[in-house]
Amino acid sequence: MTRFLVRRLLTAVLTLFAVSVLSFLMFFGLPRDPVSGMCPKNCNAERLERVREELGLRDPLVEQYANYMKGIVVGRDLGSSQGGRCDAPCLGYSYVNSEAVTDTLTRVLPVTLSIVIPAAILWLVLGVGLGMVSALRRGTVLDRLAIGFSLTGASLQLYFVGAVLLLIFTYNLRITPVPGYTPLFEDPVKWASGLVLAWFSLAFLFSAIYARLSRAQMLETLSEDFVRTARAKGLAKRKVYGRHALRAAITPVVTIAGLDVGSALGGTVITETTFGIQGLGRTAVDAVRAGDLPTIMATVLISAVFIVVANIVVDILYATIDPRVRLR
Repeated sequence: MTRFLVRRLLTAVLTLFAVSVLSFLMFFGLPRDPVSGMCPKNCNAERLERVREELGLRDPLVEQYANYMKGIVVGRDLGSSQGGRCDAPCLGYSYVNSEAVTDTLTRVLPVTLSIVIPAAILWLVLGVGLGMVSALRRGTVLDRLAIGFSLTGASLQLYFVGAVLLLIFTYNLRITPVPGYTPLFEDPVKWASGLVLAWFSLAFLFSAIYARLSRAQMLETLSEDFVRTARAKGLAKRKVYGRHALRAAITPVVTIAGLDVGSALGGTVITETTFGIQGLGRTAVDAVRAGDLPTIMATVLISAVFIVVANIVVDILYATIDPRVRLR
C-alpha cells in the first residue's frame, strides 16, 4: 500500500505539473498582451506598464513560470499597492477584483464544498440504494418505478429542475428561503435551508444515473459463479447480497462517483448560476468574461487537484471494497 501511494502521489505531482505548464503557456505564452484584458478599463498606459512589471512579463517565459510556481510554494511580494506580502499558497493578484486570488478562493471554495459534498451523499445513497433494490426486485412494480425514475432524471436538465424547485418551494409555497450561502458554523440551519434546493436538484439528476448503473451491475453480479456458490452453501440472503454481491457490484459505481465528485468540486457552474450562488464555478466563468488570467489559472489548478485526488481515493477504495482487486 505504501509503495502504491508513493507511486500515485508521484504521478499526481507530474499530472499537476503538466496542467500548470499547459495552462500557463495557454494564458501567458501566446503572442498577445495579457495585461490589456486583466487590468480594468480605466487603466492608463502608466498603470498598464506597472502591471507588466509586477507580473514579470518582461522576463523570459521560463523565469515567469518559475516565479509563479515559487509564489505558490513560498509566497510572494505583491507590492504595497496590492496589499504587500501574499503568503503561500499565493496564486497571484487579481486586478479585476483588486485582491489576492487566494482571498477570492478562500471565500468561494467553501460555498462549492457546501453544495457538492451533501449533494453527493444524497445522490449516492438514493441512487445506489434504489438501484440495488430494483435489481433484487426485478420485474416487480418497484423495479418499473425505479426504471421510470431513472429515465426521468436522465432526461431532464439541471437548470430546468432547479427552476421548477425554486418556483414551487420558494416562490409559491414559500417553504424554503431564497437560495444563498451562510457559513456552516455561523448558522447551521440557515446554511442548510439556503442550499437544500441545490442539493436535491443535483441529487435527483445524479441519483437517476447511479440507479441505472447500480441496477445493471447488481444484475450482472448476481449471475456470477461466486454468488451462486454462496447461495449453494446456504448462506443467508443478507450475507449473499450485502457481503458478496454488493461489494463486487459497487466497484464501477465508485469509479464514476470519484470522477463526478472531483469534477463537481472543480465548479458546479450551472447549479451556482441557477440558484444565484457565488461559488468556484461562477467565479471561474466571471474570470473568463473579465479576462482575469490569475483567477482563471488558479481555478484550473484547483479543479485539477480535486480530480487527481479523487482518482487516488478511488484506487485506494478499490482494494477495500473488492478483494479481487489488488494494488500493484
